Amino acid sequence: MNDQERLTDFLSSEKKMGSNYDTYSSECVSIPLRDEFLKLFNQSHHNQSNLFQAAATRGWYTTEQATPDKINQAYTKFSNQKPQ
Repeated sequence: MNDQERLTDFLSSEKKMGSNYDTYSSECVSIPLRDEFLKLFNQSHHNQSNLFQAAATRGWYTTEQATPDKINQAYTKFSNQKPQ
């Protein structure tokens, strides 16, 4: 496994764990335990950001710049989904 694969695997793992912590915290009856899951959730987001930046810096994770047309399309799409 090379460095790019390893970093991608780390990032994927953090994304999954963040999703799990989010679910656990929202379904937790114990307030102190919920707070611990929320701390883990926040740490996971911090880790994801660091891993993303490391991958992006190396050119291993690229993102597309949205054009104004795409931004307007997304805005229109999601604005129409607001509860009335």
